[in-house]
Amino acid sequence: MERAPVPVPVLETERLVLTMLSPGDEDRVVAYFTANRAHLEPWDPARPAGFYTPAYWRSVLAHSLTEHAAGTACKLFVFDRSAGGTDGPVIGTANLSQIVRGAFMSCMLGYGLDHRYVGRGVMTEALGAVIHHAFGTLRLHRIQANHVPTNERSAATLRRLGFVVEGYARDYLHIGGRWRDHVLTALLNPEDPLEPRS
Repeated sequence: MERAPVPVPVLETERLVLTMLSPGDEDRVVAYFTANRAHLEPWDPARPAGFYTPAYWRSVLAHSLTEHAAGTACKLFVFDRSAGGTDGPVIGTANLSQIVRGAFMSCMLGYGLDHRYVGRGVMTEALGAVIHHAFGTLRLHRIQANHVPTNERSAATLRRLGFVVEGYARDYLHIGGRWRDHVLTALLNPEDPLEPRS
């Protein structure tokens, strides 16, 4: 007997919609990353070959749906309701990856935002919805998020959302041609996801 497909999440806030994309949507993803190349690359590891091509993203989008169905990741794109919602351009990303169950019940959080939306509280709003999904729907216990020490905007966003600094990792990721330290933060579910729901 075939398993029923896992529904793709659609998270809505006052200004935003977050959901996954499928093969066929790759041109919008390429447009987002191309427009934000200079804005995002200083904070991310080196892009793989073909990163800015539709073929690369067609494959990534297909793989993301497979990961979601397996329960190991939830990779969302952010859309502005006032710019067409999910029919409009991509304005950001919010990824829950490395989802682990069992005694850990944890994941990693990664995110990025179009440079034209910075400073308007958009990322905080988007990640608030993602956290609610991770703790409520996915029933995870812990979300971990790491940032380069000089990325003050990212640090401020995580603080606003309640993330607590737990450590400092030396030479954590290779970014911009050198190994970069990272600040390690985490947010805990205020409810125990292993307790039955009332």
